Amino acid sequence: MNDSPAVRWGVLILVGFILSVNYYFYDAFSTLKDLMTIEFGFTNTDYGLFVSFYSIPNTFLLMAVIGGIILDKIGIRRTGFIFVFFMAFGAVLTAYGASRAYSSGGFGYGFMQTFLPSYSPELKMMLLGRFFFGLGAETSIVVVSKILVKWFKGKDLALAFGIKVGFGRLGTFAALQLSPVLADGGAHLDTAIWLAAILVFTGLLAFIIYMLIDMKLDRQIKHTAINKSTAKFKAKDIFGLLGNRAYLLIALICVTFYSAVFPFNAFAPDFLLNKFGMSYEASGQIASLLPLGTLVFTPLFGFMIDRYGKAASAMVLGSLVLLLVHLSFTFTTVMPHIPMIMLGVAFSLVPAAMWPSMVKLVDERQIGTAYGLMYSIQNLGLWGVPLLAGIILDKTNPANAETLNYTPTMLLFILLSFLGLIFALLLKYQDKRKGYGVDLPLNKK
Repeated sequence: MNDSPAVRWGVLILVGFILSVNYYFYDAFSTLKDLMTIEFGFTNTDYGLFVSFYSIPNTFLLMAVIGGIILDKIGIRRTGFIFVFFMAFGAVLTAYGASRAYSSGGFGYGFMQTFLPSYSPELKMMLLGRFFFGLGAETSIVVVSKILVKWFKGKDLALAFGIKVGFGRLGTFAALQLSPVLADGGAHLDTAIWLAAILVFTGLLAFIIYMLIDMKLDRQIKHTAINKSTAKFKAKDIFGLLGNRAYLLIALICVTFYSAVFPFNAFAPDFLLNKFGMSYEASGQIASLLPLGTLVFTPLFGFMIDRYGKAASAMVLGSLVLLLVHLSFTFTTVMPHIPMIMLGVAFSLVPAAMWPSMVKLVDERQIGTAYGLMYSIQNLGLWGVPLLAGIILDKTNPANAETLNYTPTMLLFILLSFLGLIFALLLKYQDKRKGYGVDLPLNKK
């Protein structure tokens, strides 16, 4: 079945939809930050905590690593169903915590009032939902990555990963466009959040459809190593991955790069609203230029890396563009449209080069563990940076300030961008010196 282009690309569309609803839910709240501050009394630190709570299970419980190990041992279907279910359950729980049915004394409201009185019951229930959503979402991305390796290895893998990234950005674009419109200035805030949760639940239904297709493929190739691994997991496998210098440098690029993009994106509509005096809708529309650009550029860069290589060079260029974009946002008054589009270019170059490069560095039987470990390292930044950004924003602005000064917070993103560029340059140097093959076309070893 994976020799059929129609089936192969159909599978990509199906799992791409799962990724889209994942990102839709993650980013749906970025344009609702100010509205949640009004509706639930959230501070900037509360909002940063809400964003960062997504990463707690994958940072401190190492669930992305454990999920990757489970994936390598029990396979795509069972692992995927378990973690996509957790993702859907967490999304519904988050939406319930933001609903009027809950805040009017619904199930669990009284219990949430009995502890940590400095946090509202709404925030505590939403944090619990965000926890379960993050627990499932990151491993579900690992599952999608292994699905692409299974169906596309040797058949335009980097292009497939580029399109996969594009599907994720499509979810972000839709969230930034629709959420502020649906929320209608706060009148229908719960409607905007419930729609995001319902979309995640449809992602679970889409994965069940994929399971049926995957079962048919496995019946055709049931004796191949891609479906079964007889080797038992050993802790030294993880230390072996961390001892691979090229893998470690890519993981460091991953954590610094994504920490300078995703948390910034979570604050971007509010940043644009405060610096340029825009409306909720306008700031969300400009922030959505980032994912819109990646829809076009990521598959294009993936196609070029498949054919011509230069993945390490692409990571250097993308990291440099990211640094210049954050410098522009912080220290100039250039209207944000062009920097946001350039941020989209950077956000296309690095992921299109980084994720498919794993197949050059890691044995296929460990690919789930390798991706899981990388996502856990990434989540360390996705946990700490939003929380730190929220704290900096509160500490550097007076109470009840009408316009927030984001410059100190932006310095954090500049630092992360600079570190990412350093790691990318080191990878380029080591690849040339040691011959890891990262810069070679993907179909070459």
